[in-house]
Amino acid sequence: MSGRDAELIPVNSTLGVPGLPQSGTGQAALFTGVNAARQIGKHFGPHPTTTLHPLLQEKNIFRQLKANGKTVRFANAFPRQFFEYVDSGTRRLTVTTLSCRYADVPLLRAEDLGRDEALSADLTRARWPDLGYPEIHPVSPREAGRHLWRIALNYHFTLFEFWLTDVAGHGRDMTMAVEILERFDAFLGGLLEEFDAASSLLIITSDHGNIEDLSTKSHTRNPVPCVALGKNRREFLMGVKNLTHITPSILRML
Repeated sequence: MSGRDAELIPVNSTLGVPGLPQSGTGQAALFTGVNAARQIGKHFGPHPTTTLHPLLQEKNIFRQLKANGKTVRFANAFPRQFFEYVDSGTRRLTVTTLSCRYADVPLLRAEDLGRDEALSADLTRARWPDLGYPEIHPVSPREAGRHLWRIALNYHFTLFEFWLTDVAGHGRDMTMAVEILERFDAFLGGLLEEFDAASSLLIITSDHGNIEDLSTKSHTRNPVPCVALGKNRREFLMGVKNLTHITPSILRML
């Protein structure tokens, strides 16, 4: 599907493996370019298996970009409770946070969020006072979108992870699903108010489907959307058929 400024294509998330796609193997494929589900013989999640850790350590997108001299940022902020969990010695981390640790990419904290140099996973920061941060005030999704653009101006590659669509899909709650999609839409509106399409490329995709079908609590085997907006968007999408093609395409563009 082509628009004036953006392209949308379907992307295969099943990777030729039976069963329902899961985040552990799906994100590993998305962020390494390697078919992780095929490598271990099944879809697995939400966290990657320990057998996938060497793959993530060697080939995660942050490490590959840094090896090519590029600057990177993971824009999500985490509260102190997350760092206490990590410091306890757990290895049950997401693909994204593990990749950051393996590539020496700092995980951002409440202080970064307070300076508008990070984003809350829910976009609005609504839960942060309950987590022990009364000084962190809510922002609108549109403001969060503008914050992401200002962060991205300082790096070659910036990643923001939004997972509330997954929560809504599992909840099978149409009201919640609509609210979260409208929140994300407002966030994109704020981002695009300042986005420079002549010099930058915005990519939106997912490691699996589920919010599109609230008749099931599970994930789906449906293709996931990949939206590309901005500079060289058609060139980026050339050859993108499944999740393993996203990271190689980003590396090629940069």
